[in-house]
Amino acid sequence: MTGPEIDFSNLKLPEPGQLEAYFALTEAVSLLQHHVEQQLRAEGGISAIQFQLLMALNGPVPLTMTQLADGVVYSRSGLTYQAALLEKAGLVTRGPSPDDERATLVAITDKGRETVGKVLPGHIELTRRLLYEAVSADDLDRLRDIMSRVRDHIRNEPPRSAAPRRRRTPPAGA
Repeated sequence: MTGPEIDFSNLKLPEPGQLEAYFALTEAVSLLQHHVEQQLRAEGGISAIQFQLLMALNGPVPLTMTQLADGVVYSRSGLTYQAALLEKAGLVTRGPSPDDERATLVAITDKGRETVGKVLPGHIELTRRLLYEAVSADDLDRLRDIMSRVRDHIRNEPPRSAAPRRRRTPPAGA
């Protein structure tokens, strides 16, 4: 069963090279993320987002949930769920902020640091093999520059934590 064709005549489509670059980027990122996820689960029993959270928390001071959400670009509800899983596993602690009663602070535990130490060598080896071996040092410099500019350009948008929460509207007739 086929439906009517989509009318693209009123859209300003990207140039063919732009589409090729976009699809190459999204496919490469998906493939890399898949391998990273497998490695982290096998070696540390954690997901890629949990690894990102632990790495973000691996500094000298705890972070608020908002700082974490903005730093790893994750939804509030998703972050709350992941933080609860990490807390249950003993990898982080959560508690009220002494400076802001509305904020929750998250801190990595010694067990969390041990987990990072356990998975990091394999993570480095995997990214070296899958990413860095595929590009020259000059390519890597250009890639870092390009992706840093893209990241910074996108981050100029207001952070997700600043966006108003959407209210659920009840279905019609409810």
